[in-house]
Formats: sequence, structure tokens, C-alpha cells
Amino acid sequence: MIHDMMPGTEEKLAEGSQSGYIGFDPTADSLHIGSLVQIMILVHFQRAGHKPFALVGGATGMVGDPSGKSQERNLLDTEALNKNLAGVKKQLEQFLDFDCGENSAEVVNNYDWFKNFNFLNFIRDVGKHISINYMLAKDSVKSRLDTGMSFTEFTYQLVQGYDFYWLWRNKNCVIQLGGSDQWGNIVTGTELIRRKGQGEAFAVTTPLIKKADGTKFGKTEGGNVWLDKNRTSPYKFYQYWINASDEDASNYIRIFTLKTKADIETLEAEHKEAPHLRVIQKALAEDITVRVHSMEDLNVAIDASEILFKKGDEAIEGLKNLPENIFTDVFGGIPQAKIPMNEIKIGIGIIDLLGSKTGFLNSNGDARRALKENSISVNKIKINDSYMLNSKSLIHGKYALLQRGKKNYFLVKAI
Repeated sequence: MIHDMMPGTEEKLAEGSQSGYIGFDPTADSLHIGSLVQIMILVHFQRAGHKPFALVGGATGMVGDPSGKSQERNLLDTEALNKNLAGVKKQLEQFLDFDCGENSAEVVNNYDWFKNFNFLNFIRDVGKHISINYMLAKDSVKSRLDTGMSFTEFTYQLVQGYDFYWLWRNKNCVIQLGGSDQWGNIVTGTELIRRKGQGEAFAVTTPLIKKADGTKFGKTEGGNVWLDKNRTSPYKFYQYWINASDEDASNYIRIFTLKTKADIETLEAEHKEAPHLRVIQKALAEDITVRVHSMEDLNVAIDASEILFKKGDEAIEGLKNLPENIFTDVFGGIPQAKIPMNEIKIGIGIIDLLGSKTGFLNSNGDARRALKENSISVNKIKINDSYMLNSKSLIHGKYALLQRGKKNYFLVKAI
């Protein structure tokens, strides 16, 4: 999990309990799984006996970090920022221990020390210690010189550098951790501590996680995979990990869980014996879903994942018990048709429903043949040609799940 570290860092850690921090960007009211790497490095840091600080950037969120960005980002107003800060802090509390004595985790907000820091004082007390040449040499700046960069973003590294200086001076924080794209900003902080405070501080970075197929980690067709269940449901969250490739799963289980080396190697050996059982993926998905959400959410996600393969009463019960948001996650991607509720209340015969009303089957003749084959189910219940769809048949009062054979699904939605 270590990409790079400043010389002397290991020796400093070996001296005994140290304080270190990572900055989290409050551009949304939830972190996504890209932030999990940084969260886990703080978890390990605390478990090793050190004191972790999670800095949420109330001030820097108003500015915007150019690192790894190709364009200027939107700045946030105070109301949006405070909402985001509250959401991020709540998520950090799920992972870090905030009540364990001297190395209890703390959340700090850099707005607290920047809100009364005026511009003239900042350029006098901070800006004079870092040269323009030093700032221009940073990759995050060089990569944007051709396309343009505002003065606001150019000065971001000074603002982040001052964060480190403030925490060093006020919280005895001697280590900053972060993604490898943050190296330039982090060492600006160590330089400011050296020049302004005549002190010594250290840097550790983690590698940026990439998927084996070259696609971006943490992204799906629907966008980011969030830690907030209202943005990414526990079902979709679980599915992200369960669908990881074997190579990715072996990598992720080392980074995102606290399983021991021996446990992981045992899982890998089991997986090698029967790859189709996806032992590593299941262990990974279960571990992370419980820690980010809950055991109850994991059970719902597993039930939802298995609903397509269940039969009989178990399938019927499982379908009824799926929360609506999970139901639409599971079946949202299958072909579907909308039918006015007033027609459903009167009742629609199964042949019309399968054929002319929805187009699920090519024709009413196809519908009759399928019914004779006994291959049609509605809401996982086998039906015959006398079946009528009515409002009592609807799941959550608005859906009917049609099925032909084992794999052909179709969703009817009442409007």
C-alpha cells in the first residue's frame, strides 16, 4: 500500500506513537471507494499505535485542487460545503476509532484556521517562504501550463502546505499521507515546516489503484461507487466487488480488508481449486459491504444477487421482501414496458400481456405456445393461459416481473 516515502519516515515511525493526517476533499456529501485506499491507510496507521487525523477541507473545498485534474472545478458555497463535511465525517467514523485514548482519531476542518487568515497576512507569513520556481516545478502545475490555470488553483499547494504546518505546530502532526498524485502538495508542506518552523516532517504516499484491464478503479457505467447507500445501493456496492476479476480481487482483498496474509493465501488456494465459486470475490464483497453498510444490508444484497437463481416459494418470498430501491437496481436493466394503472385495475389477460401489450414475446401466437410449454412465470409464479394481471399482482404496487424459461426477464411498470 506504500508508493513512496520521504527518507527518515520509517525511523520516525519506529520511535513510537506519531501523529499523521490525510486530507479528504468535501466536493460531495459522501466519499466514494476511491477514498477507501486513504481511509484504510489511516486504519493501519491507527492499528500500529499512531494517532490519525482526518482533515476535511472546508477551506480548500472552496478553492479546488489541481492535482490530477485537466480543468478547473466548480467552487462550493458554504451551505453545500457544510452538508458535505457532515456526510464525510460520519463515514470516517465508521472506520476509525475516535475513543481509544491517546491515539484516538480526530477530524479537523481547515476552515477553522483559514476563516480569519486574511490575504495580506497569508502572502507575508506563508508565501514568502516558497519560491515561484519551486511551485512551477510541480507536476500538477506543469501539466496545466499549456491549457491554463487560475491563480486560485496555482496557490492551492501553498494552502495545503499551510495545513500541514498548522497541524505540525498545533497538533504535533509530523506525517502527511495521501495518494501518489499528492506528493507535490505534501512536500510543499514539509518544506514550509522546514523553512518557516525550522522543523522536520515526513511524507508517505499510496499507489493509485488501477484495474487489471486498464479501466478506472471505482467507476461503473453509472459513475462513481459511493459509500452512501442513497447514492449507491448496498446491492450495487456488493455487485461491484463480487464482479471483480480474479487478479483485481486478489489485489483488492489485500488493500481494503484487514485479513491476514495467511487468511488471504488460504482463500487464494481455495479459489484456485474451484474458480467458479468466486471465493475471493465473495470474501472481499462481504467484508467491505459489512464495514461500509451493515450485516443487514449485506444480507439484502446477497438475497438480491441470488434472486434470479432461486425457485419456488423461496423465490416468491425473496422477490416480495426486496426493498423497492433494490428491486429496481436488480431489474432496472432488463427490457420493460409501461402500462396505465387503470388498465391493470380492470385486468389484462396473460396472452395480451405477453404479446401485444408489452412486446415481451413477438406475438400473441408466441404467447400461446410459451404457455403450452409451461415456461411462463409472473413474479416467479408459474401461470397458465387463464391468468389475469391486476393491481393485486403488482410488487410494491407498481411492478410485475414476467419470465420465460430461466433467463428471459421482462419488467412491467404501472403508470
